[in-house]
Amino acid sequence: MAQTKAKERFSPPAVGGISLLVVFAVLCLTVFALLALTTVQADKRLADASAQAVTDYYAADCQAQEILARLRSGERPDGVEIAGRLGDGIYTARYTVPISESQELQVEVELTETWADYSWRYQVVRWQAAPTGEWESDESLEIWDGT
Repeated sequence: MAQTKAKERFSPPAVGGISLLVVFAVLCLTVFALLALTTVQADKRLADASAQAVTDYYAADCQAQEILARLRSGERPDGVEIAGRLGDGIYTARYTVPISESQELQVEVELTETWADYSWRYQVVRWQAAPTGEWESDESLEIWDGT
């Protein structure tokens, strides 16, 4: 009989508000951890794309500098368009260097002959990254005209 009384007095611990609060807190922390992980992955993809864009730009810039050095030494590299003004010894050299599939580095240099030492003086007129594709307007948005 002593064992029966001991069994009757024993009651399971109360599962109530505190347990629900702990479950809710764990669920919230899990959701926040997943959101943080998603944000970190998106930031990494953006950083990788940015690093690749910078690498591509500086590779194109280096190639454009090499072409400019060849122009200054008197060569005419392939792909360089040279136009001159009549009589004044000033020439304009234009060339492009691809940066990526959608961008190119456009360079325009003004070359002037100097008769004193038979060399070229140069001035960079344009050194600009520009898109290669054509711009197309999107007129699919219907706007309410008031009627």
